[in-house]
Amino acid sequence: MVRFDVLSQGEELVSGSTTDTNATWICAELRERGFTAGWITVVGDELDGIRDALAQAARRAPLVICTGGLGPTSDDLTTEAAASAFQLGTVERPDALAQIEARYRARNRAMPPANRKQAVLPIGATLLENHWGTAPGYWIDVGEPTSRLYFLPGVPSEMKKMFSHHVVPDLLARYSLPPRRTIVFRCVGLAESEAAQRMAGMDGPGVIVGYRAHLPEIHVKLHLDPGVEAEPLIAETQRRLAEYVFTIDGGPLAAVVGEKLASRGETVATAESCTAGRIAADLTTVPGASAWFIGGAVVYSNAEKVRQCGVDAAVIEEHGAVSEPVARSLAEGIRTRTGATWGLGVTGIAGPGGGTAEKPVGTVHMAVAGPNGTTHRRLHLPFDRARNLQMTTALALDMLRRQL
Repeated sequence: MVRFDVLSQGEELVSGSTTDTNATWICAELRERGFTAGWITVVGDELDGIRDALAQAARRAPLVICTGGLGPTSDDLTTEAAASAFQLGTVERPDALAQIEARYRARNRAMPPANRKQAVLPIGATLLENHWGTAPGYWIDVGEPTSRLYFLPGVPSEMKKMFSHHVVPDLLARYSLPPRRTIVFRCVGLAESEAAQRMAGMDGPGVIVGYRAHLPEIHVKLHLDPGVEAEPLIAETQRRLAEYVFTIDGGPLAAVVGEKLASRGETVATAESCTAGRIAADLTTVPGASAWFIGGAVVYSNAEKVRQCGVDAAVIEEHGAVSEPVARSLAEGIRTRTGATWGLGVTGIAGPGGGTAEKPVGTVHMAVAGPNGTTHRRLHLPFDRARNLQMTTALALDMLRRQL
C-alpha cells in the first residue's frame, strides 16, 4: 500500500469562492492506479501555513501532490514555502526561464518581468515542463524515509495535463502496484440516499462502494481490488439499481440516447417550452447527431405552440400551457411535422415565479410520442430555476431512453 496526500493552495479555495476540484480528480486518478488516499489539505495564501502543511504532508506520506501557488504574483508562495519547509534555498533556473519565455514567444508577446519569479525553484528540484501554460512544475525528494512532492499549477486544465504527462509515468516507474478497477454506474432520477440504501451490504473484502452526486446524475462506483471477480458484482449492482442505470462505464445520457437511436435507424425531434432548447443542445453535443436528430422547436408562447407544433388553442385555454394535454400535443405535433420516429415535448414552470397553488414552481409535464403511442410524466421538482431546468432536461432524455 502506497499512501498519498494532496495539498491544494489558494485563498480562493479557503474563502469558498472556488471549489477544489483538483484534489478530487487527483484522488480518483491515483486510487484507480492502486494508491491509497490519506489527507487532503487546503491552505490559503499564507507562507507559514503552506510551509507547515508541506512539512506535515511529507512526514505523513511518501507521495504528496501539491497544486497552486506557482504563479507570478506576490500571493503565489508555494515555492518559497517549500524551500523554507525543507531548508533547500532557491535559485533561478535557466531551463525554467527559457520555457516561460518560449511560451510567451509562441503567443507573440514579450514576457512580463514578473514572470521571472516562476523560474525560481527550490535547489535540487527536477523541472516538469508545462506545455499548456506558463508556470513550470517540479518535484523534490525530502526527508528520511524519502517523500516525493510534486508541485503542479492550480489551473485545472494545466494540472491535469501535467499530471498525466509527468506524474503518472514517474509513479509507474517507481511503483509496481496492481491497479484497482473502478466500475461506474451512471444513474438518473435516483437520489443519492436511495442509491445507498439499494447498495447496502455490497461492501466487502476487496470491494468498496462509492457515490458521487453530479446533478442531474448519481454515480455509483465499485472499487475492486486486484483478483476480485467483477462480473457477479456488476450483475448484482445492475439488479439493485435497475432501470435508473443508463450506462456502465459509458458516456453522457445524450450519447446513450443517440447510440440507441442510431442502432435502430430511428430519429427524434423536440418541442420545448420551459427548457428552451436545452434538450436539443444536449443531443447535438453528440458527434454524428445529424444522423438521428431531426430538429427542435422552442415554443415559449402559446401562439408558437399552436403555430409550430399544431397544439389546439382550445386545449391550452381549457388546461393551461403547463398540462398533460399540452405536453402530449407538443410531442405528437413535432413528431408529425418533422416526420421523426419520436417526438419529445416538455412544458413546465422552472421558477422562481409563475407558480400557483395548483401548479407550483417545479411542475413539469413531459411526453414522448412514438410508433406505439404517447407516454406522459409529471414532475414536481424542488430546486431553484437552474437545477429545475437541468433535471427536466435529463429526465426528459431518460424518458426517451426508457421508451427506446
